[in-house]
Amino acid sequence: MLFRSGGRAYAVAGAASQPDTFYMGSVGGGVWKTENAGRTWFPISDQGIPIGSIGAIAVAPSDPNVVYVGTGEPDIRSQHSYGIGIFKSTDAGKTWTDIGLKDSSQIGRIVVDPHNPSIVYVAALGHVYNANPTRGVFRSTDGGAHWKKVLFDAQRPNDVGAIDLAIDPVHPRTLYASLWSTRRPPWSVYAPANLPGGGLYKSIDGGDTWHKLSGGLPADNF
Repeated sequence: MLFRSGGRAYAVAGAASQPDTFYMGSVGGGVWKTENAGRTWFPISDQGIPIGSIGAIAVAPSDPNVVYVGTGEPDIRSQHSYGIGIFKSTDAGKTWTDIGLKDSSQIGRIVVDPHNPSIVYVAALGHVYNANPTRGVFRSTDGGAHWKKVLFDAQRPNDVGAIDLAIDPVHPRTLYASLWSTRRPPWSVYAPANLPGGGLYKSIDGGDTWHKLSGGLPADNF
């Protein structure tokens, strides 16, 4: 039990059916769990997730024993740590399984279908310093056994990643996703470089097709 567990945290998740139990992922201290609404915490990823940088956590609303963890913090800054993909627990964090997307480097968000714990979406930002293909929104319909890239920038597939996701809890085939093309240049102390290709997208068919939203949102040339 510690009050500080590895620095800043971007990943916090829980299930409505267990209001006193939730999870926190720090950028350098792994995944922590509380079962008493935050009064005490204990580490649960030291065995099974061989890296401390956590970018996203999601608990399946229909089965709180199913927990997905994305490694690699999503905040691009002077000091940040990389990730090694997605991990899954089916026993509320007691044990973990590596389920892929190893080259995603930084994970911004994970969302799970509210009715089916095996349908999961991942926003992969990709490498901080160079181009790589594991960027965009990935979907699995079998609990992470297989992944399909369902949203990416066709003109810049190795440069534009995904940073955020939201799923409609009532109509889960409706999703929103944010794409972001960024780099951490060696001459910059903190601020990342924003490259063309970012934007907000919407799907109404579970991620099969997407359309870019506009109507007042900023564009690349703003």
